[in-house]
Amino acid sequence: MEKWADNKAWFLVLPVFVVVAFSAIIPLMTVVNYSIQDIFGPGNAVFVGTEWFKEMLTDHRLHDALGRQFVFSGLVLLIEIPLGILIALAMPKKGWGASASLVTLAIPLLIPWNVIGTIWIIFTRPDIGLFGVGINSLDLLEIPFDHTARPAYAWVTLMAMEVWHWTPLVALLCYAGLRAIPEAYYQAAKIDGASSWAVFLYIQLPKMRGVLTIAVLLRWMDSFLIYAEPFALTGGGPGNSTTFLSIYLVKLATGQFDLGPAAAFSLIYFLIVLLFSFIFYQALLNVGKGEKTS
Repeated sequence: MEKWADNKAWFLVLPVFVVVAFSAIIPLMTVVNYSIQDIFGPGNAVFVGTEWFKEMLTDHRLHDALGRQFVFSGLVLLIEIPLGILIALAMPKKGWGASASLVTLAIPLLIPWNVIGTIWIIFTRPDIGLFGVGINSLDLLEIPFDHTARPAYAWVTLMAMEVWHWTPLVALLCYAGLRAIPEAYYQAAKIDGASSWAVFLYIQLPKMRGVLTIAVLLRWMDSFLIYAEPFALTGGGPGNSTTFLSIYLVKLATGQFDLGPAAAFSLIYFLIVLLFSFIFYQALLNVGKGEKTS
C-alpha cells in the first residue's frame, strides 16, 4: 500500500502521455501508413512496401537539398558560435549596462520566424530596401545586389538573417556560462600574471563547455529544421539554390501532392534529425562527465 502511495505521482503524468500520443504519435503513425501505400483517394490505396523509401533515397533532388542543408548548418555553427562567444565576453558584467545588453540581445529572439523573413525582404530589396539601395549606391558590386536573382546574394542574405536572428541565443547562453564562473578563478589568474588569452583558454572556455555544447545542439538542430525564414525570404530560390530539406518536403507534399513519397521523405528526415540529436546528446553527456572528473 505504501509503495502504491509513493507511485501515485505517476498518475499525474498520464495526461501528458495522452496529449503526446494525440499530438505526436498518432500523426506519426499516419505518416508511416502513407509511406507504405500509394494513395489514389479516400479508401483507395495500394500497398507498395518500401518503394517510396527507395525512390526518395535515390532522388538527386533530395541529395542536393541534403547537401545544401549540411552546408547551411555548418556555416551557421562556424559563424554564430565564435561570434556569440565574442559578444558574451564584451558584455558588461554588472550595472545597468548588463541589463540593457540582455534586453537588446533578446529582441530578435522575440520576433516570429515568418516575420523575420518579411523584415529582411523589405530590408534587402534593391529598389526600396535600406541595405539593397545602400549597397547598390556604392557601386562596389559588378552585378547589382538582388537576392531574388542570384544564388550567391540569396545565400549571403539568408546567412546574414540567420546570424542576426539566432546569434543572440548563443551569446546569452555563453554569458550565463561566464557569469557562473567563480571570481576566485580570475583572482588566481591575476596573481599568476595570466594574460587575457590564457584566462579565456584555460578558465573561461573549459567552464563554458556545457553551455557551448547546448548552444551547438540547439543551433544545429534548429538550422537543420529551418523553414519559415528561407521560405518567406527566397521561397527556395533563385532556382533551387536555397531549397533546403524542409522546403523540398513541403513542395513535394503540398505542391505536387505526392503524399506517399512525401511521407517516406519525412520519416527519413526525422531519422536524420534523430541521429544527430543522439550524437549531440552523447557529446553533451561526455562534456558533463569531463567536468565532474576535472
